Amino acid sequence: MRRTQLYLDDDLWKALHTHARREKTTISDLVRRAARERYLAGKEDRAKAMQAWVGIWKDRTDLPETEEYVRSLRHDNRLERLRDPRDREEK
Repeated sequence: MRRTQLYLDDDLWKALHTHARREKTTISDLVRRAARERYLAGKEDRAKAMQAWVGIWKDRTDLPETEEYVRSLRHDNRLERLRDPRDREEK
């Protein structure tokens, strides 16, 4: 843990002081919790959500084999579309 100093305006200090007394904790603890919720909780929640999706389609039988599916997505006629229209007419 590292030590740091914060400058708080009077209204914020009073609110934190009141809340800390009510919860029987310190202003430092309140600030640490608030910072953790604001800057770390989202990452943890996103990681948990992503983990919940892992393997969700593993038992699907209606999908083609992975290699076949990827190749079908990659099939493209871009070169044909980019050719000069006059060249296509001659063929």
